[in-house]
Amino acid sequence: MKILLRFLFMLLVIFNPNAQQTARAFTGTYGINYGRIADNIPSPDKVVKLLRAAKIKNVRIYDAEPSVLNAFKGTGLELVVGLPNGFVKEMSANADHALNWVKDNVKAFLPDTRIVGIAVGNEVLGGSDNEMEVALLNAVKNVYNATKKLGISDVVQISTAHSQAVFADSFPPSYCVFKDGVAQLMKPLLEFFSKIGSPFCLNAYPFLAYTYNPDKIDINYALFQPNEGIVDNKTHLHYDNLLDAQIDAAYAALEDAGFRKMEVIVTETGWASDGDENEPAATPSNARTYNYNLRKRLAKRKGTPLRPKKMLKAYIFALFNEYQKPGQSSEKNFGLFKADGSISYDVGFSGLQDISAASSLLSLKGIQAQGYYLSATAITTSISILLSRL
Repeated sequence: MKILLRFLFMLLVIFNPNAQQTARAFTGTYGINYGRIADNIPSPDKVVKLLRAAKIKNVRIYDAEPSVLNAFKGTGLELVVGLPNGFVKEMSANADHALNWVKDNVKAFLPDTRIVGIAVGNEVLGGSDNEMEVALLNAVKNVYNATKKLGISDVVQISTAHSQAVFADSFPPSYCVFKDGVAQLMKPLLEFFSKIGSPFCLNAYPFLAYTYNPDKIDINYALFQPNEGIVDNKTHLHYDNLLDAQIDAAYAALEDAGFRKMEVIVTETGWASDGDENEPAATPSNARTYNYNLRKRLAKRKGTPLRPKKMLKAYIFALFNEYQKPGQSSEKNFGLFKADGSISYDVGFSGLQDISAASSLLSLKGIQAQGYYLSATAITTSISILLSRL
């Protein structure tokens, strides 16, 4: 009888048109942010070659540029597109504008371009624009409702990324809560995301934490290098790296707010390879160490000390150095790749020149396999014969 009831319940869920379907926007554990605040970086077509050669499937962009979306057609790469902060108030105030934006910038490119998510704004809460903060929730709702009307809500996940400025305190991790000025806006946003099955998206930077507190944080702890670590005196959990501690601080804040089951996904993390005089830790060596060790950490497919069963997922910031970004020099130098497509430092990826050379070699091997390969001697001999007949 119990088996029959379970079977009937499953049928009800499957065939109920009103049942909530949850879109997922992340495959595996590793992704990357593809920023374009520079006029000297490779074309989108070349970027696609770079990503495919590196076997990076999860990609975030900060807008919905058609040339990028078209370049990703038929590639199998999965994109989260961004609705820039400048549109948040407009999308909040006008549901029709949200519908048109989703229709023109997302629906129009599906399914050939695998757009799996829309990030509504970036680091809105905890910022300086109170009107935008208040507008965020309604913008999120209008964008989500637009995906429902267009029939794509089951394949496109809605989210927004937060900086650590939304937290009152993040050390030790178990003491973390949302700031008083943020909490009243955060809670209804979390309630909506919980309803539609979206994660809490966190931009987490051990680089920044160390840069602002070099006298309190062991750099090895920030770089995933061997160190004594820290013990949270409330949970008695041991942390051997700062990123895990930052993520568990977010989990603690979510639990305090009543959202214990919500998943945390890291939407930005990285380390600058160059910086100003007040950023001495921004070096190629440290950047390589952080990103190399982060890849190893993610490859283990394990969770954090507080949430060991929730596999850590992270988007690296960023694909390229972006020299037109405002702010300190470090802001311009987070790229795994330089503007010409060469690697900034070796973490196991190949640059565009390496990919081009490999493609040429494969083409040559293909000719050889078909029986058409000519040795250097044969080519020289043929040229000599031709020249003698002139």
